[in-house]
Order: sequence, then structure tokens, then C-alpha cells
Amino acid sequence: MQKRDRNQIAARVAQDIPGGAYVNLGIGLPTLVANHLPPEREVILHTENGLLGMGPAPAKGEEDDDLINAGKQPVTALPGAAFFHHADSFAMMRGGHLDICVLGAFQVSRRGDLANWHTGAPDAIPAVGGAMDLAIGARKVYVMMEHLTKTGESKLVDTCTYPLTGVACVSRVYTDLAVLDITPEGVRVVEIIDGLDFDELQRLSGITLLR
Repeated sequence: MQKRDRNQIAARVAQDIPGGAYVNLGIGLPTLVANHLPPEREVILHTENGLLGMGPAPAKGEEDDDLINAGKQPVTALPGAAFFHHADSFAMMRGGHLDICVLGAFQVSRRGDLANWHTGAPDAIPAVGGAMDLAIGARKVYVMMEHLTKTGESKLVDTCTYPLTGVACVSRVYTDLAVLDITPEGVRVVEIIDGLDFDELQRLSGITLLR
């Protein structure tokens, strides 16, 4: 079994983003999705710090220090891109104007609850940013994460034990092992990586999965 690496997960997410969609890519792992969108498919990327029409990461040596995403990573702007005030950006997020947001997560519950901003560790720095606004404002919430923690515990859980970002907001989860939909009946497996069968995926997961 060969787990998907971070770029492979990002490429798999990019496959499911339709042309014409307005999409926010969260800080961290989700930013990689921008590098895997087919150039012939028009997807309008939004950043919460005030850019609509973000392109992929710039080539090494061509970075512009004034052109960054919300995670302070250098980005590019596509022809026709627009720059605007931070408050206007949040109005777009809160007003239901985004078709999809892609977020990382520490935990996702079987009901689609999302915990992605704080583990509760005493030395951690709380940094919810715009995640709560995105989780409740976007029409669909896609989560990218590794299936297991570094200690081998499932990030898919019956009930989140970390502080919640949003309740019943996640639509689909992409991990290094599988793609899963959050449905009213439960978490349904859409796709499993080669070399891994359903029974083994079920054993590794912290919840009951549906075929």
C-alpha cells in the first residue's frame, strides 16, 4: 500500500472542483490545490486577505513580497484578478458567495463537525483565522488531512474532542487513504487507494464506514 502524499491528495481534490467555481483554499495543505488545477479549467480562487483570481505558486526567484495568500505564502495573480479590503473578503465568505472551501483538519466527526483550529495543547497558539466564516459560509466544505495522527489514531471520529470550528459543515473528506462523503446516513467511502481494502480502512478508522 502506497499512501498518497500531500501533492497527490491536493491533485485528487483538484479533480473535483468544477469550472466556474469560486473557491477558497485554507492555510497549509489546501494551498497546494492551486498548483494542480488544470489550466484549461477556469476556477476563481479567493483569499481571505483580499484577492480574487489567485493563481498557482510563483516559480522560484519570481516571488513578489506584496503578493501573498492568507498564510503569507507567495502567490500569483491571474489576468483579471481583483484586490479588495479584508472586510469585503469576509463579506464574500459570510454571504454565501463561495461555492467551495478546502480546509485542513485535526478531526472530522461522522456528522461532519469540523475541528481544525486548536488542539487544546497549553503551548499551542489559538489561530482560528477565517476558518469559522468559511465553514459556515461556503456552499461545500472539503477537508484535506492525513487519515491518522502521528500516534496512529483516526482523525475521523464519532465526536470531536478538540474545539469545534463548525457543526455539521463538512461535505467531503480527502485523506492519504481514501475519499469519503459525509451523508445523513453516515460516512460513505467514495474511493480507496490501491492496495488497501474496505475492511482494513474500516479497521484504521474511528467510526463505522458505509460502502
